Amino acid sequence: MSATALFGNYARSNLSFDHGEGVWLVTKDGRRFLDCGSGIAVNSLGHSHPHLVQALQDQASKLWHISNLHQIPEGERLAQRLCEATFAEKVLFVNSGAEAMEAAIKCARRYQYDKGQPERFHIITFEGAFHGRTIATIAAGGQAKYLEGFGPKAPGFDQVPANDLEALKAAIGPQTAAICLEPIQGEGGIREIPTDFLRAVRKLCDDNGLLLILDEIQTGVGRTGKLFAHQWTDVEPDLMAIAKGIGGGFPMGACLATAETAAALAPGTHGTTFGGNPLAMAVGNAVLDVVLEDGFLADVQKKGLSFKQKLAGLVDGHPKVLDQVRGNGLMLGLKCVVPAGDFVGAAREAGLLAVPAGDNVVRIMPPLTMTEDEIALAVERLEQAAEAVEAKLVEGAAE
Repeated sequence: MSATALFGNYARSNLSFDHGEGVWLVTKDGRRFLDCGSGIAVNSLGHSHPHLVQALQDQASKLWHISNLHQIPEGERLAQRLCEATFAEKVLFVNSGAEAMEAAIKCARRYQYDKGQPERFHIITFEGAFHGRTIATIAAGGQAKYLEGFGPKAPGFDQVPANDLEALKAAIGPQTAAICLEPIQGEGGIREIPTDFLRAVRKLCDDNGLLLILDEIQTGVGRTGKLFAHQWTDVEPDLMAIAKGIGGGFPMGACLATAETAAALAPGTHGTTFGGNPLAMAVGNAVLDVVLEDGFLADVQKKGLSFKQKLAGLVDGHPKVLDQVRGNGLMLGLKCVVPAGDFVGAAREAGLLAVPAGDNVVRIMPPLTMTEDEIALAVERLEQAAEAVEAKLVEGAAE
């Protein structure tokens, strides 16, 4: 009989945490771990943030769920704030990143259908992308390891190499409805999309009557030092999927859109049972209370630059273990020479939690509230991890 009643689809560590305090996670026996994974870029304001806890408790004592058959004022307020801070004019709340992407995909297809072009349902995506785990979003991501064993790939998704403009142009045809990309590929290995390429994609969309979908599920809500990563450029999308950081640990997501695009999802075309419930909306508003405070995002930019510079020094000092530092703000990555999983394990032994990614990269994505002192401590622990991996390399060479 299995030791657990849970599905075996996760390769879990042997750690179990009792509570969290800011950037720290604490086990029942009192061991403290510096959380540089943030639950995979989710705990944007760290653990047990007092403002989030208060908002959740206050709302939990009043109303959790009523369905979208009725008005939800907390959702109206959160949607308005997101629109005021972005390109968007309309917001649809959901429960996760994959659901936000599903909404964007459906909206793009229906938009073209409403324009009398039902044949335009294909969406072009990029190699190395990750857009979720549903049947549609694994097809959108296009990675063989996620598609294998789940039947034929869902139709309507065409992948091209990242940053290959000629391949992108060649893929556009009478079947194309939209182009979708992440400003920084997170799961793909913290690979940034150059601004010039993003501008070229926007122009191709405009010239060909296509919609531009941005997946900012991992890059959004302050992670790069702007509210959303595309705001480092002058490019704006027609649709944007967000999740992770907007809930600060509470499961929620959203699809943001221009008014013209959002009109495609008329009553009856799409829905969600739990999306936008009062509990989620209270937490989302509390997250924005903090992230939109004067100076908060500028501070993330400053801390991100400091962290990246320190990580660059770490890479220089350990060339047999680490090759490169990538990313922007507090969405950073260490490309490894050794297997990334080995470095993640060594970091965990040193009391630091990080997240593996594609392209043999270790993601460093701490809470946005991390202090300079905590950044320095994180680098110390990563140094210990690098030294431990080096020691094993020496041992292996001596055998």
